[in-house]
Parts: sequence; structure tokens; C-alpha cells
Amino acid sequence: MLLYFRMAITMLVQLYTSRVVLQTLGVTDYGIYNVVGGIVSMFSFLNAAMTTSTQRYLTFELGRGNMQKFKEVFFTSVNIHLIIAIVITLLAETVGLWFFYNKMIIPPERLTAAFWVFQISILTTFIAIMSYPYNAAIIAHERMSAFAYISVAETVLKLLVVYLLLIGDFDKLILYAVLLGIVQLGIRFCYSNYCSRHFEETHYFRMLRRGSWRSKEPDVIGQKQTSLFKEMLAFAGWNVWGNLAAILFSQGLNLLLNMFFGPVVNAARAISTQVQGAIFQFSANFQTALNPQITKTYACGQFSEMHRLIYRSSKFTFILLFIPGLMVFLEAPAILRIWLGTVPDYTVVFLRITLVIMMIDATANPLMTAAAATGEVRKYQSVIGGILLSIVPISYLVLKCGGAPWSVFIVHLAVCVVAYVSRLFIIRPLIQLRIREFINHVVLRLLLIAVVSFVPVFLLQSVLPSSLSSSLVILLASFLLSTCLCYFFGLDQQERHFIQSKATSLIQKFQR
Repeated sequence: MLLYFRMAITMLVQLYTSRVVLQTLGVTDYGIYNVVGGIVSMFSFLNAAMTTSTQRYLTFELGRGNMQKFKEVFFTSVNIHLIIAIVITLLAETVGLWFFYNKMIIPPERLTAAFWVFQISILTTFIAIMSYPYNAAIIAHERMSAFAYISVAETVLKLLVVYLLLIGDFDKLILYAVLLGIVQLGIRFCYSNYCSRHFEETHYFRMLRRGSWRSKEPDVIGQKQTSLFKEMLAFAGWNVWGNLAAILFSQGLNLLLNMFFGPVVNAARAISTQVQGAIFQFSANFQTALNPQITKTYACGQFSEMHRLIYRSSKFTFILLFIPGLMVFLEAPAILRIWLGTVPDYTVVFLRITLVIMMIDATANPLMTAAAATGEVRKYQSVIGGILLSIVPISYLVLKCGGAPWSVFIVHLAVCVVAYVSRLFIIRPLIQLRIREFINHVVLRLLLIAVVSFVPVFLLQSVLPSSLSSSLVILLASFLLSTCLCYFFGLDQQERHFIQSKATSLIQKFQR
């Protein structure tokens, strides 16, 4: 309940602040902020890989009830994240700075401001990296209420940032970066403070002084810690490849759009990403809550239960995204016009393709979690990472041949479909997954719902005049049709019963 309250607050504030920030900074500065921050994000593939490793090992040990090993994993992960933060800072200040001055298209009069945004982004990234072990500990313990409270606090602080941005006399672009950096520092303190108060095994500095993170067996002191360090790095090492691909096709596409079309197109992509992020909140809480359960069922050898959780997670994730996503897809021009006033070119087409990609990727997330739970990620990451990494060079060739800005999103969509199919065949022997059963229970059902929901409403939209009342009719028709189809055809009887019990419980809470 708290997670969905957090989702509603976060989504509304995110959409409001995006509009105000765009209007305050202007299209050019807004594009500069997103693309410059993207340079730093490109180096975060190292951290993303280690975060996955930390999450897996903490959840796995908690599932086995081994708190001493949990403590060892946490201590080791903090040390590794510190090393990664230093490495990323060095890479950003060398390779990143070279790219900034030699490859970026930035108006000369905004170069100094963009430089300081770059430096602040590096510091903010360093702080964020050191927060991830604490975030992973909270998720492993399934203390989702902590995320709700801290996220609401973060949302309020970002709202305050927008207010200060409006009244501040300093350079708006630099001020925005500084204020977001301060917010990140405050949130970092909140997560670490919560963990220190609630989880004895996350007292890093106390463990460092007392050595309580070590195994108590004299003959393995040092050996076990070195072994764990290497084991976690080996697991993360293969995730580096997968996360490198994810970062490159995300920030790499951003940089390609900047190199070929300038910061205005970056602003259009940033807006589409903001909307995508807001819609993704509908499923993020559900995935966050279910992912640890998938890992724990694998740790206990409960494969049938694990399969059931994967099917349920894939379907529920899609449904939670599809219902609002279809509404936004159909009425994107009207929604963006009301929200932003002036809509940058290509924003509508960027948004529509991005929504389709998001829904495909979201239903694949449980498969990624399952692969991570097994610890056998070498083949998975090498193959999927290689497929996703092809997005950037293919997009570059398309743009070099005269492709429009939206063509890179078509490339991204096509490659995502190939990656999805590949995941099924790679994960099958790892968790005894029955592909035909997955396709029948998940893929075909969801595909049928998507087609049957879209076509009638699209035909209705094509015959209605363009007006506010017509948009409201389309939104209502889309919501009712997609909701009914998802409930009656997307879910089986057990899953419908699950929804009914949750709804009943929610109503009873409100009645009290």
C-alpha cells in the first residue's frame, strides 16, 4: 500500500517538475543537462554490474538464513563499490572529459556551465554508488515501506529544488545540478541511517573496527574473504558485459543523437524518457517486491514455485504498464501539449516507440532475475550483452546513411525482440523452464490482449474529430477495454483470485 502511495506521489511530482524544469532551463539547456550527465552514466556499467552481484548474494544468503555470510557479503560489497566509485571518477575525469571537449555539440556560450554540470554529475554519481549496498540490504529484507518513506522524502526535496530553481538568480543549469547533488547526498544518508538502525549486519564502520565481518574459523580467516571478493567480482565480471551494453545503447544513443542533431533532439528524448519513467512506476514496486522471492525460491530449490512467480511477475508487470501505456500511446500529442505547452520535435514518435520497448523489456525482467539467482550468468550476459551492444553501431550506420532521429528507436525495438527470444533459450536449462508453457501462459496471452485492445480504440480515434472531448472518450475507452481484457483473458483463475483478495484487503483497510 505504501509503495503505491509512493508511486502516485512520485509520478505526479516527476511529471510536474519535468515541465517546470524544461520551461525554466529552456530546450537547449535541458538537452545539455541530460546529455552531459549521460557521459558520466556511461561509466556506471561497472557499478550496475556490481549492484546486481550484491543484490543476488545478499538475497541468496538471507534466503538460506546465513546471517554471518550476509554480513561478510555486505562488508565486501561496500569495499568493492568504493573501488568502483574511484575508478568511475578517474575514467570520467579523463576519457569523459576528453569526449566532452572534443565530441559534444554544445553552444559555446554554455560550455562553462556544461563543464560544471559535468563535474557535479561525477560527484553525484560517486555518492549514488556508495548507496547501493544499503539499498540492496533493504530489498533483501523486503522492507519495502522504507523505500516508500524515503522515496516520498526524495520527491518532496526535488519539488523544493524546482521552487529554488524558479527563485534563484544564479545560472539555472548549474544551480539545478548543484541542488540535485545535495538531494542525492541527503538520500544517501537516509538509506545508510535506516540500515544502521534496523540491520545489525550493515554497520560497516563498526565491522571495520572490530573485524566482526570475518569468519570465526581461524583457518579460513582471510581465505574466505578473499574467496568471496573474487567470487562476487567474477559474478559481476560477466554482468559488466551485459550492463556495458545497457549503458551504451541508452547513453550511446543519446550521444549519437547529439552528434547528428544537437541538444534539441536530446531534449525530446529526455522528455520521452521522463514519461516512460513515470509509467514504469506502475510496475516498479511490484517487481521490487517479487524479485527477492524469485531468488529465495531458487536458493531453496523450489523450481515449480519459482516458475509460477516468473509467470505471474511477467504478466502482472505487463498489465500494470499496458493499461496506462496504451492510453498515453494513443493520446500522446494531446497529453504532451497539455503537459508541456510547447512540445519539441520528434517527442511524440520517440515516446510511442519507447513505450513499446519498455513493455517488452519489463516482461523480460523476471527472466533476468532468475538468471542472476542461479549465479550462472556467463553465457546469459555474454550473449544478451552482445545482442544489445549491436544497437549503437547499427544505429550509427543508419544515421550515417541519412536516417531520421526516430530510426535509432526502431533499431532498438528490433534488437530487443531478438534479445527477448534469446533469453528464453538461455534461461531454459538453468531453471528447467518450459518455453512452450511460458509462451502459452505469458507471451501469446499478452500479445492477444495488446492487439485486441489497440485496434478498436485506434479505429474509434480515427473517426473522431481532434478535440479535448474526443481525447477523453479515447482515454476512457482505452482504459475500460484494456482493463477488462487484461483481467478476464490475461489472468488465470488463481491470479484473478489473488487480485480479488488484494482488492478486498485494500478496501477493508480504507473502511477502518
